[in-house]
Amino acid sequence: MIATETSVQILKFYVNGKWEAAAGASTHPVTNPATGEVIAQVPYAAAAEVDRVARLAHEAFLKWREVPVVDRVQIFYRYKTLLEKHAEDVARVLSTENGKTFDDAKMEVRRAIQMVEVACGMPTLMMGDSLENVSRGIDSISIRQPIGVCVGITPFNFPAMVPMWMFPFAIACGNSFILKPSEKVPMTPARTAELLHDAGLPEGVYNLIHGDKVAVDALMQHPLVRAVSFVGSSPVAKYVYEQSAKYGKRVQALGGAKNHLVVMPDADLEKSVEAIMSSAFGAAGERCLAGSVLVPVGDVAEPLLNLLVSKAKSMHVGDGMQPGVEMGPVVTGDHRNKIVGYIEKGVAEGAKPLCDGRGAVKGSNGFYVGPTIFDNVTPQMTIAKEEIFGPVLSVIRVKSLDDAIELVNSSKFGNTTSIFTGDGKAARDYASRIECGMVGVNIGVAAPMAFFPFSGWKQSFFGDLHAHGKDAVGFYTEQKVVMTRWF
Repeated sequence: MIATETSVQILKFYVNGKWEAAAGASTHPVTNPATGEVIAQVPYAAAAEVDRVARLAHEAFLKWREVPVVDRVQIFYRYKTLLEKHAEDVARVLSTENGKTFDDAKMEVRRAIQMVEVACGMPTLMMGDSLENVSRGIDSISIRQPIGVCVGITPFNFPAMVPMWMFPFAIACGNSFILKPSEKVPMTPARTAELLHDAGLPEGVYNLIHGDKVAVDALMQHPLVRAVSFVGSSPVAKYVYEQSAKYGKRVQALGGAKNHLVVMPDADLEKSVEAIMSSAFGAAGERCLAGSVLVPVGDVAEPLLNLLVSKAKSMHVGDGMQPGVEMGPVVTGDHRNKIVGYIEKGVAEGAKPLCDGRGAVKGSNGFYVGPTIFDNVTPQMTIAKEEIFGPVLSVIRVKSLDDAIELVNSSKFGNTTSIFTGDGKAARDYASRIECGMVGVNIGVAAPMAFFPFSGWKQSFFGDLHAHGKDAVGFYTEQKVVMTRWF
């Protein structure tokens, strides 16, 4: 039975240290992807509401920037403790509204906590430089200072982790922050905001609002907003980059991908297939680091595909909160239909389905697509070029490593890629010559740790400074050089 709008909670905004109802705002349903049931209603902020929140965030920034960095990070030490204590609770909310398995959700929360851990090192990360006697009797130092109100616009696929690529770094640097998460998964950010409130963050330093393009445009155009961080599809990332820059904002806009997994003839097939399965079908393929094109080199294709297809067909698809389930649903019915459309396009263009995920779960109102593998794919096919963002793996066979490198480098995207091999020289050549920002060697998902940057290239990223790591500190601060002479 589908829940009625009156039987579910209406989410609130978190503004200036308080939870408040969005008076007069239109509301939209949030569904459980495993069942199709409406589990909450999310209000959308209008431009006037965005203006009010931005002004409050700016007032908070003027006070917060004066707090010593060693005191600022104490809040994040407490926040880390609270996140660890309530990790399973956060993961349960995440799995329910996003669809990924409970185990996968718990791993995501763990990665989110790692971002907070790195932000706790801000007293060291924000350090500047100094040099005595740059000229006779003159000393010079450089310092980093916060920039003001920062904004995060985040996607549905990692509602716990991706916001923490942003706000712990921004706030620890001395900025205030406004988060506008995906309207598809607003409950996880709300739960993590509750814990941040409990950690003792001062009023207005962190704010959470919900909305659609109206809210996003208002944030990008607001004169008090200094920086915008975005993660989503490449077309929207480009739009955010161009519009934010038009209004004088600092921007990091992370886009989509078409990630290739290259398998050499000397690869360990059992371990490689395990990594490929996780990369292509983990989180139902809804991640910008998912492997979506498999590139077997030479004679490895047949034994590789035999093993891969066998394992894919035995994969348990279902409600991610149920034990034993290996892959949950995709996030919405519309997204499921989009993925099915790509599968139909692959068939129409002549690709050979070795494993067809349409109709994976019978008799359910959930949004399910099972593991799908296409062979005989050519680089010109739609499924080989466009980001599907679902559990669809296209196989393009090549004869040599050089052919594989040429294929990968021909993509308009440049997020990540992986090579599976036992040959150190082949791995080194691949990592050196490939035009991607993140490279894995015998690793299915080359996701960088919190202390390294998330380094997409080409149309996978628009901007200069990437998310998390040292780049985040550079993005959320301005450098100032001070020269001193005393008479």
